[in-house]
Amino acid sequence: MGSVLISMPKYDDAKRLSELLSNHGLPMDIEVCQTGAEVLRVSNDRDFGVVISTQNLKDMGYHELSQYLPKYFGMIILTKDMALDIYSENVVKLLMPFKTRELISTIDMMTYQFARLVKKKKAPPKRSPEEQRLIDEAKGLLMNRNGMTEQEAFRYIQKSSMDTGRSMVESAQMILLLNE
Repeated sequence: MGSVLISMPKYDDAKRLSELLSNHGLPMDIEVCQTGAEVLRVSNDRDFGVVISTQNLKDMGYHELSQYLPKYFGMIILTKDMALDIYSENVVKLLMPFKTRELISTIDMMTYQFARLVKKKKAPPKRSPEEQRLIDEAKGLLMNRNGMTEQEAFRYIQKSSMDTGRSMVESAQMILLLNE
């Protein structure tokens, strides 16, 4: 699940924004941080998320903070400065006063993007030797009985798995059971 970290010079402003997002049903962890250093500490313990901040915090500016954020974190800068140029790919400017739905849709868009990247990054779980043995045995059976190559047999099990919503191991077990 994504995280939203809110940090502003005035803690009360950050707390009000946190309550606003919570009241609008944002399905994420929302945490208020008082400094950029705290944002960095908290963000390093999370998979992905968005930092909502103003241009300057008590201990650093948004540009410095954005440079040290983890890879799967972006920033939304709340500002009244229309001339503010942002040159970072993971930083978005939102002019104040803003509409709540604009902020929420921006958060949703950014967290969706980071969630996809995190999901791609995670490698599929390793199979146990027993699970791999079942898949290999089912491949061997398909190769002998149906004259398939090893790659064709693997793809058959894989496609069967996707079509039925089962794991490849369960599909291999079904093939072996049906051919006993």
